[in-house]
Amino acid sequence: MNRILMISDIHGCLEPFNDLLKKVEYDPSEDHLILLGDYVDRGPQSKETVERVMELAQNHGAVALRGNHDQRLVDLVRGDSFEVQAKFLEHGGQQTIHSYFDLAGDLVDEEVIGEAKMHINYWYSSQIEFLSSLPLYHEDEHHIYVHAGLNPVFTNYRDQPERDFMYIKKEFFQFETVVDKPVIFGHTRTAELHNSADVWFGGDKIGIDGGCAYGMQLNCLIYEDGVYRAERVTNVPVRKRR
Repeated sequence: MNRILMISDIHGCLEPFNDLLKKVEYDPSEDHLILLGDYVDRGPQSKETVERVMELAQNHGAVALRGNHDQRLVDLVRGDSFEVQAKFLEHGGQQTIHSYFDLAGDLVDEEVIGEAKMHINYWYSSQIEFLSSLPLYHEDEHHIYVHAGLNPVFTNYRDQPERDFMYIKKEFFQFETVVDKPVIFGHTRTAELHNSADVWFGGDKIGIDGGCAYGMQLNCLIYEDGVYRAERVTNVPVRKRR
């Protein structure tokens, strides 16, 4: 069986992402790479990370899912919601603006946001279209893959609200699932689940977000011949949680 490689919550940490792919000796012709979303915000290279994910998905058959940060960037660029803008800046969006838009200083105010949105729409519309088109889940014979989790209220997980795929937390990881396969997810840092940045094995669910954007680590869960193992890189940007 070919390997399945699973990575989540890259958050603009392009160099650790590339280092991790190199460490696990990723071979697009042999391996199945599944990325669980949140490619932007907090880290220093959101634009370049999206470009890399696009290349992997479009040219090498990788599966890329949509995370809440990816959706928020799409909503920011395509809309005029002050609430979206405030949430964007509160949760690491300033680093994304700096990645896409060359600024003379560090200040990101409303005027800069407006100019950046026009700039991104003009020069990087293909990236925004790519992010907006990404699926919210993926399923194969082994697992169900999702950014945040599945709502156990819904016997058919496909019927749950879109927001749950990208945002759900405790309602998912504190209760048993109602599906017959392990659920692989990101979004909730594993340090919140077992006081470690390593992959969390929770029986019917496996969390892989190692908190790369918070100076912890970027994990790759590897599934081969029915066996799991994990690799990680720790050369990640260090920043305070906001």
